[in-house]
Amino acid sequence: MQSVLLLVDRMSTWLGQLFAWLIVGLTLMISWEVFSRYVLNDPHDWALDAQIMMYGTLFMMAGAYTLAKNGHVRGDVLYGFFEPRTQATLDLILYFVFFLPGVIALTWAGFVFGSESFAIKESTFSATPLPLWPFKFVIPIAGAMLLLQGVVEIVRCIVCIRTGAWPSREQDVEEVDVDKLRAMVGAEDITHANPSAPASGGRA
Repeated sequence: MQSVLLLVDRMSTWLGQLFAWLIVGLTLMISWEVFSRYVLNDPHDWALDAQIMMYGTLFMMAGAYTLAKNGHVRGDVLYGFFEPRTQATLDLILYFVFFLPGVIALTWAGFVFGSESFAIKESTFSATPLPLWPFKFVIPIAGAMLLLQGVVEIVRCIVCIRTGAWPSREQDVEEVDVDKLRAMVGAEDITHANPSAPASGGRA
């Protein structure tokens, strides 16, 4: 079971990392368009539409990745003080009450939305039109991936309720632990040698 959960984690992580490269393309496109508009006096009417579609794709395809890393915003007022079983029970209830209905509706409506757009070969309204239907099909694809990752998170909740501990996750980029970083570079020795050096700041 754990291997299946981690497999879906890896899939979400791979897709998230793949589509994250859109931010590089988006940065280059915006930079070029600014240069072209203000230096060469040659703006492109399709550039803004392309930028919006690239950013929208990046945003949508990051959903499953963020859920796999437990990175979505949480109203953590009391949650962090609860035992893992209590956390898992709350999560499980919220997944069934809010997450599943919302994401299923998003996926189905997005598929209908994309299909209708494809049927008429919808494009943007700029002087140089860009095809719009591929971008709209991103909605059901992102929704399906988010739904798959959500099912994995529901299984994790059930496992945690049974065992009292959260199952492990696929690891990726984590926040920097300043204490470990200081130890790696020998900063602790420098601090002991120089008492006036600032104390450790915890996590960055």
